[in-house]
Amino acid sequence: MAIVFDPTNKTFHLQANDTSYVMQLVRSGYLSHLYWGKKIRSANGSRRFQFFDRPFSPNPDPSDRTFSLDTVPQEYPAYGNTDFRAPAYQVQLENGATISDLRYKTHRIYKGKPKLKGLPATYVERENEAETLEIVLEDRVIGLHVTLLYTVYERWNVVTRSARFENHGAERIKLLRALSMNVDFPHADYEWLHLPGAWGRERAVERRPLVTGMQSVESRRGASSHQQNPFIALLGKNTNEDVGEVYGFSLVYSGNFLAQVEVDQFQTTRVSMGINPFDFTWLLEPGESFQTPEVVMVYSDQGLNGMSQTYHQLYRTRLARGAFRDRERPILINNWEATYFHFNEEKILRLAKTAAELGIELFVLDDGWFGKRDDDHSSLGDWFVNKQKLPNGLEGLAKNINQMGMQFGLWVEPEMVSVDSELYRQHPDWCLHVPNRPRSEGRNQLVLDYSRQEVCDYIIQVISDVLASAPISYVKWDMNRHMTEIGSAPLPPERQRETAHRYMLGLYRVMEEITSRFPHVLFESCSGGGGRFDPGMLYYMPQTWTSDNTDAVSRLKIQYGTSLVYPIISMGAHVSAVPNHQVHRITSLEMRGHVAMSGNFGYELDLTKLSEKEKQKVKEQVAFYKEIRRLVQFGTFYRILSPFEGNEAAWMFVSEDQSEALVAYFRVLAEANAPLSFIRLKGLDPNKDYEIIGSGEVYGGDELMYAGLNVPQRRGDFISVMWRLKAAR
Repeated sequence: MAIVFDPTNKTFHLQANDTSYVMQLVRSGYLSHLYWGKKIRSANGSRRFQFFDRPFSPNPDPSDRTFSLDTVPQEYPAYGNTDFRAPAYQVQLENGATISDLRYKTHRIYKGKPKLKGLPATYVERENEAETLEIVLEDRVIGLHVTLLYTVYERWNVVTRSARFENHGAERIKLLRALSMNVDFPHADYEWLHLPGAWGRERAVERRPLVTGMQSVESRRGASSHQQNPFIALLGKNTNEDVGEVYGFSLVYSGNFLAQVEVDQFQTTRVSMGINPFDFTWLLEPGESFQTPEVVMVYSDQGLNGMSQTYHQLYRTRLARGAFRDRERPILINNWEATYFHFNEEKILRLAKTAAELGIELFVLDDGWFGKRDDDHSSLGDWFVNKQKLPNGLEGLAKNINQMGMQFGLWVEPEMVSVDSELYRQHPDWCLHVPNRPRSEGRNQLVLDYSRQEVCDYIIQVISDVLASAPISYVKWDMNRHMTEIGSAPLPPERQRETAHRYMLGLYRVMEEITSRFPHVLFESCSGGGGRFDPGMLYYMPQTWTSDNTDAVSRLKIQYGTSLVYPIISMGAHVSAVPNHQVHRITSLEMRGHVAMSGNFGYELDLTKLSEKEKQKVKEQVAFYKEIRRLVQFGTFYRILSPFEGNEAAWMFVSEDQSEALVAYFRVLAEANAPLSFIRLKGLDPNKDYEIIGSGEVYGGDELMYAGLNVPQRRGDFISVMWRLKAAR
């Protein structure tokens, strides 16, 4: 790991674990991009820029027709001064002009990594884990300084990027666009991959070749969303899970975002990412600054698995924080699909008693415990206990559950307010709204205006009071609608388009304060399932409810796609009842268990209605997961067969020392006279022998990886097999 500036060639060479990122100052201080890829020892200009006259590419210096920003690969490009490609930023001056011209002013290199004020970001625990480069670019005419921040980690092929705007001029500057990063690649021979979806179908895997023009994914919903994830990747030709070059881009942000790839007339590729400029502006008064979110850029020359493993390790250990970062997560039972809103204390305790008898460790009380919440039409914002349902309050219920040997957890949705609530009747202006316009509702609720300090202060206090009122060890933090009529009553007209980002800053402040006040509580984020499964949330809450869809077959794709970026320990996965409540499919308890055991394991069904045989099966699943839990949650994850490419799926987990592994195989539909199946394992030590636990069979790691392992023939739809391997003595 090193960052070196060569004053002779005016190059910056950033070296991470096994990757290099090289920039160069050209002509009158323009910061250009030279190389990003496999680590090189030095950058002496073997692929230096070639300047020559291009028709219809104007020249900032009329005396030199060979130089145009339209053909220069840049680090943080502007629009309007000869580059016609999409800019990384754009400003508007008080005279209406939108032209800006950033040139190099200075730089500094230092050990460690700075925090980003008010924003989540990856971090270091010791200064020698990373080095940071800050390059200050300046527009002298208007007094705008933009500091580009680059950090490289010693352990990983990671470059993080963000930008900070500072107004050193005498007039106000309005930011119209402020993306976090830009990289210009020298060719377009890539596929691009992204993770689209919908509620109940989050993070599908789509990849296709780049084409000339613009291709992009974005959210305009006020959240990262089910529909798109703030992640894209460029893949070299013929790249697969294990072979080929991958460039990953992941935005540490939970609000509106844009990730775009532009292929220009010369078949060069521009990738940029950050806050969505749609419906966004930010006014910078003289002396004020604006910090963009961080983009985590990962290079892999070992295919998609190599990229994913880097993200998994970084996000698990240097994005997630707190006491639970390195702690095994408990097996839980959530009452939602068992009772929905229709419960009382007796019913909850009966369910909890059965869960405790089966070895489950945590009981989570979901929606319906507060206000007059008997359905989804009322009481959000009224965070006081419904004593008709829970006459002994949360404290009495929690203590009873603790006496059964289980921890107690609670569902909250603090970002929302019901029109039928005491809070809304007292403060009808506390929601996002626009004057003289109707207030659209989603799930019969409105969105609180977290851009307002008094709203955030109220939520911090009332949720803190709830968490202090009982022995609560887990919180599920939900958010069940997206933003409409995005406006804030206190903001002046010229700042109304700041509302959505100010909301996110307020939300991050609320989460920082509450999670800091209650470090013993395990927080899980949720947004109608996986509608806000993003790195920004993982900074505050180390796990996320992956999807409201608990069907085992659907979850094969959802969990597979999620694993492209996010660590397994961050994925909540539950066994639910059949027919499944989302797709009405009937699958075996065994398959439901195997899919859910491939994440943070739990149950979401009425255990009291199970047969004795089913209860015994659940008890065995719980006991088995306790044995494999550390391997699943902290092991190295490998994808083997993609459910997006056929009728089968498979993946596996390998311990750090390669002494233990867990393999899961799934077949969705049976076929008549079907071909025989086998899978090649990954990540084992080729020089070790491995015993398949329960069978007595022993095979070499090399044989299991290169020759493969037969899948036993079983009849029927929805089949799963799980093998546990241990290195033979």
